Amino acid sequence: MAITQARKQEIVDTYKVHDSDTGSPEVQIAILTEQIVELNGHLRTHKKDHHSRRGLLKMVGKRRNLLTYLRKKDITRYRDIIRKLGLRR
Repeated sequence: MAITQARKQEIVDTYKVHDSDTGSPEVQIAILTEQIVELNGHLRTHKKDHHSRRGLLKMVGKRRNLLTYLRKKDITRYRDIIRKLGLRR
């Protein structure tokens, strides 16, 4: 259910801002997006799994807060991450 360590490292390498970056908003948003997509697939097959649905809603809220923070801090970085991840269609 959770993303593998190798996949997480791939995401960090793709979205990092500087060499030793693991916690920037871009990386956190990308990891949360990957988890959200995976959990959506799980919930399509297990429609009555309400505990996982609650976890999904918490992740979506956390991603929304990070996106709001990034939009207030640096609008160009916000637009870039939105475009890369395909959010806000």
